[in-house]
Order: sequence, then C-alpha cells, then structure tokens
Amino acid sequence: MIKLRHLAAASAVVLSLAVAAPPASAQWIVYDPTNFSQNVLTAARELQQINNQIQMLTNQATSLVNQARNLANLPMSTLTQLQSSIAQTQSLLGQAQNIAFNVQRIEQAYSTSYGSAAGTGSTTTMVANAQQRWQNSVAAFEDSLKVQAGVVGNIPTNSSAMTSLVSASQNATGALQAAQAGNQLLALQSQQLSDVVAVLSAKSRADALEQARVAAAEAQGQQNYKTFSTRSGYQPGNVTMFSGN
Repeated sequence: MIKLRHLAAASAVVLSLAVAAPPASAQWIVYDPTNFSQNVLTAARELQQINNQIQMLTNQATSLVNQARNLANLPMSTLTQLQSSIAQTQSLLGQAQNIAFNVQRIEQAYSTSYGSAAGTGSTTTMVANAQQRWQNSVAAFEDSLKVQAGVVGNIPTNSSAMTSLVSASQNATGALQAAQAGNQLLALQSQQLSDVVAVLSAKSRADALEQARVAAAEAQGQQNYKTFSTRSGYQPGNVTMFSGN
C-alpha cells in the first residue's frame, strides 16, 4: 500500500515537471539598449537620405517646369497686322502723282519745269511749265492728305495691337513670352514711327513743291519783265479816227 502511494506521488511529480518544462526549441529574448539605439539612429539617417533625394527630385522637376515655361512661345503675333499697315502706307507713298519720291524723277522735273528752266523758252512753253508746276503742287497736297488719312486709319489697328501685346506681356508665363511680347511692342513702335516719317515726307514734299513753284513763278516773272523791257519803245504815228467826205 505504501509502495503504491510512493509510486503515485512520484508519477505526479514527474507529470508536473513535464508540464512545467519549456519546449526544447524555445529561446530567451535578450534586449540590448545600446544596439537598439544604434539601429534607430541608422534608420533615421536612411530616412533623412530618402527625404533629401525626394526633395532633390522635386527641385529638378520644378526646374524643368520653369524651363518649359521660359521656352514657351507667345501664343499670339501681330507681325502680319503690322506688315499690312506698313504696306498700306508704302502704297500711298508709291501713288505720288506727277513727281514721285524718286531722285531721278525730281532731277528731271527740275531740269524741265523748275529752276533756270522756268524762265526759258517761248511764252507758250513758259505758260505750259507754269501750269505743270501748279498741277504738281495741287497733286502733292492731295497726296499728303491721303497719306495722313491712311496713317490716321492705322491708329485703331495699332491701339488694338498695343492692348493685346501689353496684356500678353503681363500674363506671360515665362521669360521667352515676355521677351517676344516686348519685341512685338518695339515692332509696333517702329511701325508708328514709319507712319510719322511718311506723313512728314508727304507734307514736306508738298511744301517743297509749292515753294519751288513760287520761286519758279518769280523767275518766270523776271524773265517776262526782261523780255518786255528790251522791246523798242513807243513810236508815235498818225491815226485817222473818222473818215470824212
């Protein structure tokens, strides 16, 4: 009986030890604060490097976007419009009547109708030259008025172009668009200066021809007086007023 009790007690102890004993494959986890801190610092450095690379890529992308904006062309052009205005003014100048804006034509006209030629030739020739000079002056003033009217007609077109270019310059997305808008504004200014030169040229031409006409008329008058004064004086003679029976 006693043996049975001892055997049961021994079995209970063995069983309890068997239940409480850990598996053979289990390992103890050891915490090392120094190693853990080092790992955290290493991870932080790697994260900072990744953030720096992301920022660098972001800056490069922004730079490329800015370069694309700076290289973008201006979405409008007034060149055709300005060329049309200049061509119109040139056409009006090319329609100059009688004496064109041409050096050879001017020299020819002065050799035949103005200067010393005004006081030479027969009376019929001098009268014809005087008539031609008067027609030249009238035509020149008409040409001047036409050029002035054409230039005034360009003002609304130029005003519209200037408004569009200023707006495009203010809304430019890059350096190239701003530069192109500025260049077109300079081209518009050049076109307007060309119109001013055209008006001054046409007006000066008319004034010059009129002054030349007046000078030629004086030369012709002097020649007529000279011709008249060299004629023989008055010779008295008998005149029969009434016949009688």
